[in-house]
Amino acid sequence: MSRTRLSIGMLIAAIGAFVLFFPVLAELLTDWWWYREVGFDVVFRRQLAIRFLLFVLGGGVAAATIWANLRVGRRGRVPGPLIVPFGESTARIELPAGLPRLARILPIVVGVLAGLIASTSWAIVLQLWYGTPFGVADPVFSRDVGYYVFTLPAATALLGFLSGLVTISLLLTVPLYVFRGRIAVLPRELRIDRTAGLHVASLLAIAFVLTAMRLWAVDLPNLLYSTTGPLVGASYTDLHATRPAIHLSAVLALAAAAVVFMGGIRNSLPRYAMAALVGYFGMAFVARGLLPPLVQKFVVTPTELTREMPYLRHHIAATRKAWAIDSVETRELTGEATLTLADLKANSATIENVRLWDRDPLLQTFGQLQEIRTYYDFVSVDDDRYMIDGTYRQVLLSPRELNPASLPTRTFINEHLTFTHGMGLTLGPVNQVTAEGLPVLFVKDLPPTSSVSLTVTRPQIYFGELSNEWVIVGTKQREFDHPSGDDNVYEAYAGTAGVPIAGLWRRALFASRFGATNILFSQDLTSQSRVLFYRNIRGRAEKALPMLRFDRDPFLVIAADGKLVWMLDGYTTTRRYPYAQRMDDGTNYMRNSVKVVVDAYDGSIKAYVSAPTDPLIRTWARAFPGIFVALDQMPADLRAHLRYPDDLYRTQAALYTTYHMDAPEDFYHREDQWQIPVTEKADGSVPFMRHLVMRLPDEKAAEFIYMVPFTPRGKDNLAAWMVARNDGAAYGKLLVYSLPRQSLVFGPKQIANRINQNTEISRQVSLWDQRGSTVLRGDLLVIPIEESLLYVQPLYLQAEGGRIPELKRVVVAYQNQVVMEQTLEGALASLFGASATTRTPESAIATDTTGSAGRGSVAVDAELQAMLDEARRHYQNAVEAQREGDWARYGAEIKALGQVLDRIGAGSARSAR
Repeated sequence: MSRTRLSIGMLIAAIGAFVLFFPVLAELLTDWWWYREVGFDVVFRRQLAIRFLLFVLGGGVAAATIWANLRVGRRGRVPGPLIVPFGESTARIELPAGLPRLARILPIVVGVLAGLIASTSWAIVLQLWYGTPFGVADPVFSRDVGYYVFTLPAATALLGFLSGLVTISLLLTVPLYVFRGRIAVLPRELRIDRTAGLHVASLLAIAFVLTAMRLWAVDLPNLLYSTTGPLVGASYTDLHATRPAIHLSAVLALAAAAVVFMGGIRNSLPRYAMAALVGYFGMAFVARGLLPPLVQKFVVTPTELTREMPYLRHHIAATRKAWAIDSVETRELTGEATLTLADLKANSATIENVRLWDRDPLLQTFGQLQEIRTYYDFVSVDDDRYMIDGTYRQVLLSPRELNPASLPTRTFINEHLTFTHGMGLTLGPVNQVTAEGLPVLFVKDLPPTSSVSLTVTRPQIYFGELSNEWVIVGTKQREFDHPSGDDNVYEAYAGTAGVPIAGLWRRALFASRFGATNILFSQDLTSQSRVLFYRNIRGRAEKALPMLRFDRDPFLVIAADGKLVWMLDGYTTTRRYPYAQRMDDGTNYMRNSVKVVVDAYDGSIKAYVSAPTDPLIRTWARAFPGIFVALDQMPADLRAHLRYPDDLYRTQAALYTTYHMDAPEDFYHREDQWQIPVTEKADGSVPFMRHLVMRLPDEKAAEFIYMVPFTPRGKDNLAAWMVARNDGAAYGKLLVYSLPRQSLVFGPKQIANRINQNTEISRQVSLWDQRGSTVLRGDLLVIPIEESLLYVQPLYLQAEGGRIPELKRVVVAYQNQVVMEQTLEGALASLFGASATTRTPESAIATDTTGSAGRGSVAVDAELQAMLDEARRHYQNAVEAQREGDWARYGAEIKALGQVLDRIGAGSARSAR
């Protein structure tokens, strides 16, 4: 009977273990297959090997330590009743019979938990082993920064682990001795057996020694991250009060260890231990708790700038170095230049790429006009630039992704076998508008068609920003490709992505991983079926490259062969750069070290090193050989679409508002601190940052830049503007154009106020509002031209209950002048007297190659051009009045148009004579 019960118990235990560990095994094996499929198996293998090694070492050391301490504690007297003082007498408590068995289980439990905790430090171990010097020494201890980034975290983790083991050993050993009667708590006495006393004294002494080591090896270097003074880093108080106090505390900890151990040898542990503890903590409290605040208040604060001057200098230099703003190039502008028509024509590439479409209104328009079916979504709109028909153009594009949540019927077959991918994208210029106020589209519809030199040859999007559900390809079910009228087009997946799912064993593992029993029993799967998972672009990159942090905004690129690929910026970061200013999450060093390219069709991942001198990426490249390739191996057509990373630029710009002041006196007083203007959106304030195609002052050609203006803190006038360059050899360079402090150049908020106060603009906006339409104000654009600034703001009109914003007006501001016209060319003509571009006049509404009415421009005589612009304005005003039913205004505009046409005719006759 007993054998039968034992067999049943073992069977139940085996089933329980299988149920508990099978999901873990399923995730581990399916991940291994995925890493092999994408070619990053070295990441999986090395990470798993280090984790396993740390688990075995950490768990083994912890289990052995606890076992040895409990083994020593269990020797000798057999445990009897526990004697507990109760007033003037004592109480006897009988101990549980299972207590000895618990002592045998505890080392295993502690070992497993310690091993799991230790295994999380795999990155620390790899960085310690493969760490690369920074070539920069800290200003206090003269150690290479690599010590703080790679070695110090390992020392901290090791000492913390050992201190934790000693603490757990004490917490288990002392009660064990009490239970066994070798430590007796009597009413007026604490009686400790000599052997028990020596054991506990040894543990306490080791704890004090580890404390001394932590003080010396960890707390001293950590002074370089202190926030005691007006900076991040070791300040006057840290180096003249806290540092000597740490030295003293370390010596006291060693002395306390000796005193405690002596107490154990002399069988007087309570008295010696109390003296050591009181002496150490008392002196530490005075030296480290009281003295530094007193020094800060009475010595530093009265003459803070003088005392902190050298440390401010260290902090400024370290912050600028850590965040790569020490190489920002600065150029001075006079602030007195006057913009002329000749300047506009010389910068026609800038004018012709002014962005009249904002992302939010354009996303709404794409959603209404180009989603085609309810299960397609446009998730985001991205800026980019292409050579289109031989012209450098800035465009806005958005991929059309499949949203499984919007499928009319959500079943296993629909979600995972049939509707597997998105389809194509929508792309249009930033500045062209149809006669109806809608965006001109170069690439549109399903399947995607192009009216320009861009072509999309493989439009299917299996991997994207929205793609997060797993799908299975190569099944008996037909894959939906795209709608065609009332019919659907189906096409089987022909790519290489996916993990084979043939066989019952693999099916069972994937069914467990995804919680989908249909995988196990479906008759639609074949020996050729493959499962695609980790399809979200950012999640896929994070899984393949867990040592990196990734930008929030992947963007889609049309390659030269018409394939769609995603590009994503990867960062190496640390929180351990000495003296550097940190962000809210503690990061105080960041480099855009990797450009990740993910094919939207087959999911292939390529990681290109974009910062080869970064010690962190060099360290990871040594730790995981073969997964990173040099940037010059990226195809040229993709390199043409590199752009400065958004997250890094935002942080650098925010820091530069303060850290452009590299003189400690200026920095301390903040007398020239800047701020970044904000744009008010429906979901809150966002920094005023724009992508533009423009020709920078003193440069020869237009280029794609990322621009941010700066205003003085607490003021609205413009102080400077920064650009991140994106094209060619200039990629990655930061350039700041600063204005004289005595000049007054209107900033974005001041211009926005002037626009709001303009009577003509206010009247028109009020008129639209009264008729039930909603006026949407577009992003205010700052357009630098030579040494002057133009401000441009588009206005959109959205009908009541409608969801398609239409571009109705363009506001242009220059110096004290604000004008509003139906087109940018019209507004510029009102300000400067003639067209500033070299295209066909927008008054000539012609059908473009997309089938939409487009607007263009040609160089003509200035006087004739002005009359043509005037005619165009009257014509478009008449069309608008006709739509609104304002026939009186319609008649007046037609009459004015006739008069202008008469003048044009007279001028042509004179020219003919």
